[in-house]
Amino acid sequence: MIVVSVPIDVNAVAINASTAFALATPLRVAEMVVSAVIASLGPRAPHDKRERVIRRTLEGLRSGAFLVEIDGRTYASGDDVVVCSGQATLRFFARPYPRAA
Repeated sequence: MIVVSVPIDVNAVAINASTAFALATPLRVAEMVVSAVIASLGPRAPHDKRERVIRRTLEGLRSGAFLVEIDGRTYASGDDVVVCSGQATLRFFARPYPRAA
């Protein structure tokens, strides 16, 4: 389980003159996965390692190797949109590969 902070979209709040975006921020699942990778590696991880892990993780999500659960809802695509506020909890689940007959 990885907990990440969800940024407030100040630009959306200013443009729409609505505090709704200050309470909950819509983000793509891929953005949340990138935040989770960065949080997992920590601030002292080398830049090249961070980029490699992000690339491989997004490739795994695209290929269907795993699912991501964000605050209790399961997502299979990085293009899906999730609405979060404050902090979000991510869990990664490997998909079992079909058995060969």
